[in-house]
Amino acid sequence: MNENELQNLVEEISIKYFDRPFKHRVKINRRMTTTGGRYHLDDHHLEINAHFLVPQYHDYLVGIIKHELTHYHLHLLGLGYRHRDRNFKILLKKVGGSRYAPDIGLRKKKKYRYLYLCENCGLRYPRMRRINTQKYRCGKCRGHLRLAQTFA
Repeated sequence: MNENELQNLVEEISIKYFDRPFKHRVKINRRMTTTGGRYHLDDHHLEINAHFLVPQYHDYLVGIIKHELTHYHLHLLGLGYRHRDRNFKILLKKVGGSRYAPDIGLRKKKKYRYLYLCENCGLRYPRMRRINTQKYRCGKCRGHLRLAQTFA
């Protein structure tokens, strides 16, 4: 799906579910990994995660578009457009939009380089950077920390 097809799809969904036109641009963002889309408050354009544009994720894509259009229309009407706002939750449920972007395996698992252990309670502290074990203590029991393992 290219940007023009996506623009047409968003305009159709806006008319069909919100009874209001979508008058701004939709862009494809290939860098997104943890979100399905984004609504920009300043210029009102939408960005959609490129990974959801393949045919197998079409149902997810429609839910994401409804979610972003909910932000869009509520913001332009001057109503609560944030996730925590009552207006947002009600309208999103009414149009059947997705509350969260589904996990399609794009998130990268963090790889830690150091594992510190509390000598007193055994609490594990995985870290990317080394820490000064003379200066820092366990947050749970105030015990001494020691470097237990180093990963390459």
